[in-house]
Amino acid sequence: MKKHLLCIAGSITLSLAATGAVLAQDTMPQQSTTTTTTQTTQTVQNPDGSYTVIQYPANKEVMVNLTPTTTIPGAAGTAKILRSGTSTAVNLNMTGLTGDATNYNVYAVDSSGKATLLGPVTVNNGTGTLSTTTPLDKFMLVLSPDANMAMMNPTSNVVLRSAVPEGMAIVPVETHNSAGSTPRGTGDRVTATTTGGNTAAYNVPLLNIPTFKRGKTTHMRINFAGDLAGARANAFITPRNDGPSQIKMRFHSLKRSNTPNTRIVLWAVGADNNYVKIGQIINTGGRNETEIKGETALKDFGLFVTAEPADSPTPTTPVAGTFTMDTPKSVNH
Repeated sequence: MKKHLLCIAGSITLSLAATGAVLAQDTMPQQSTTTTTTQTTQTVQNPDGSYTVIQYPANKEVMVNLTPTTTIPGAAGTAKILRSGTSTAVNLNMTGLTGDATNYNVYAVDSSGKATLLGPVTVNNGTGTLSTTTPLDKFMLVLSPDANMAMMNPTSNVVLRSAVPEGMAIVPVETHNSAGSTPRGTGDRVTATTTGGNTAAYNVPLLNIPTFKRGKTTHMRINFAGDLAGARANAFITPRNDGPSQIKMRFHSLKRSNTPNTRIVLWAVGADNNYVKIGQIINTGGRNETEIKGETALKDFGLFVTAEPADSPTPTTPVAGTFTMDTPKSVNH
């Protein structure tokens, strides 16, 4: 009898223990599992690398490799690009530029294929450099012997073009809308294209004059090429309080240029493709320093220089100098 009672008691005890274990499992907090998704930005571009437009981040220097095309397979280069505020600084170094051509041009190409001239490059012993600025923040770089590239296309004569840095994504190509025009990204500024006489179009970056302080003088950098490559000059733009802008250009080391008996002409071109002859000097080869001074009523404009063989109301020769802002600030002058 006692053994039977002990068996019953043991069975009850085991049953209670099992029930307690089940209840404990039901009341214990459940452990949660957190899944973290990592998004990786991958580079996507045309297989031949012909389209490499990217948006440059603000306040971060980006190193970009310049890759050659089949035109000069041994060419190479690098670009340091730093976007700050409304201006993007571009510093290029290029090597291996062999062949007969000694004058090249660097363009910024946006996602619609529009090419904006950043400046000319003169090649010495196969090397060339350029330091300039642009208001663009989404573009690719191309080096071309063409002086008047307006659009980038498969037939464009390109020697070097920028590669896509690792971890950065391509900006989608902009397509034409139903009206036939190409939409442009926010913040991009169109460039003025001028035509004169029998010459091709001049593609010149606008300087965004409305952002200049009225009554203050801003110093501009001039990038010379071609026969003017040896010369130096300073330019000063003063938007007057009553409307027009005063432009002054001072030449230095003019004897070092290869422009004897030519008219060195300073032109302004507006966004509506109208251009104004600011002034000219006649270079006899006997002076180092001289000055061009004039005014224009254009609200916004780009500036460029040509070396003309004779007096002309319109530009007839390739661009020999383009203007970019040295620093995004006004200076006393």
